Amino acid sequence: MSSKNAHSSQNAESARSRQWSLSRRLTVFYVATTAVLLVLAAIYLYWSQVANLDREDNDFLVNKIQDCRRVIEEGSSDAQLLSNEVQIEPAASLIKYYVRLLDNRGQSLMETAGMAKLLPSESFPAPANADDADNAGIIRKGYHHRTWLMMSAKAPSIHQPEHSRTLQVALDVSEEAAMIEHYRWTLLAVVITGILFSGGAGFFVTRKGLAPLNEITHATQRITASQLHERIMADGWPVELASLARSFDGMLDRLEDSFNRLSQFSADLAHELRTPINNLRGEAGVALSQPRAPEEYRRTLESSLEEYARLSRLIDNLLFLARTDGSKIAITRAPCDVQKSIEGVREFYEALAEDRGVEVCCEGAGVVNADPVLFRQAVSNLLSNALNYTPRGGRVVIRADAHNDGPFEIRVSDSGCGISAEHLPRIFDRLYRVDLARSQYPNGAGLGLAIVKSIMALHGGSVVAQSEPGKGASFTLIFPPAPAGPSPS
Repeated sequence: MSSKNAHSSQNAESARSRQWSLSRRLTVFYVATTAVLLVLAAIYLYWSQVANLDREDNDFLVNKIQDCRRVIEEGSSDAQLLSNEVQIEPAASLIKYYVRLLDNRGQSLMETAGMAKLLPSESFPAPANADDADNAGIIRKGYHHRTWLMMSAKAPSIHQPEHSRTLQVALDVSEEAAMIEHYRWTLLAVVITGILFSGGAGFFVTRKGLAPLNEITHATQRITASQLHERIMADGWPVELASLARSFDGMLDRLEDSFNRLSQFSADLAHELRTPINNLRGEAGVALSQPRAPEEYRRTLESSLEEYARLSRLIDNLLFLARTDGSKIAITRAPCDVQKSIEGVREFYEALAEDRGVEVCCEGAGVVNADPVLFRQAVSNLLSNALNYTPRGGRVVIRADAHNDGPFEIRVSDSGCGISAEHLPRIFDRLYRVDLARSQYPNGAGLGLAIVKSIMALHGGSVVAQSEPGKGASFTLIFPPAPAGPSPS
């Protein structure tokens, strides 16, 4: 139970962190980056200062040991030179240091005045060999509240090798230690101050930098369903936000177009539904206005059935379009004999074509990879549309063209009245019909071409319309080439 609560707490904390504003995130990242840089810089400066001081102090003690060694190794009988190095120079120097010379039994032979009280011989480290001239000293604290850098080294004599000597030197580094401590606290104060300043600067810079984004936010808040014509416009924005503004305006263009189409679709749908319903209500009202003979009621019911059939077709077509939205339904593709399928559609409409005095011709052959039922429905809708708008004595041609390793095209051309250029981009919209079509074919609903477009989208293809007023229209179904594979037997 506790682990589950801990997991829930972690999820809640993670959700809260994801909800941080962009200003807070940028400020935190800026402060964190500045803090890391300041800390690294402070560490480097502190380390370099301490290393330089340590190197200088150690070099000073090494030089003093080497000077004393040279005097001892030469075995000079003049003790004044050795006394000068051990007693006189340390006492007269502005730098506070001490030197002691011990015999092979550890007894002091010579030392700087006052050294015995401050620095007993046992407090020094073990002496280094004579050939080790670069040994580092050790820091000792607490001797009379001072800080000392101590170093010991052996000093053999060439003339008297049996009388080994030991040199002990110590340098008072108390002032340097205090300076280093002060330097450390100063760097810490600089780092803390820099972090606090970077926090304020980061917040200010972030707010100023994100001001255009806030302006875009306010601009988008003014856009509502009744004000889809409003645009942000990309002019005047930073480069990074100009592309966002253009993308947002493009989205608004698509939304406005979709909204207008939806409004027009709703109006057209209401119009298409109102006509058969009004017809049904009128016929029912007339039939019920007074007693009538059974034969009259029968004619009324037959007329009503036609309107019911029209409503049923309209609803079926709308349901088909709704199912095909986003290609949500699966289709079964198979090699389809184009000539046989087109001939079947032509025979179905043969009686209607003869009645209207329109000649229907089929040309070409081939095999297309498509759903046989949907393929025949697409061709049927195009042929029905052509027959409706082709005058008596006209001609409709259905032609199949197969391209090597390319798309398969089915073209339905008629010699009818044609379609104006301003209507071509919208003829595949649902329920869209030009005024001429409404007057010539009042029973149509404007869904046939929309269904053709949806069928082609399911097949991954397209439909293209070409027309000139008075010269007929041509609709081309473009099916993509079949995927490579074994040929069907």
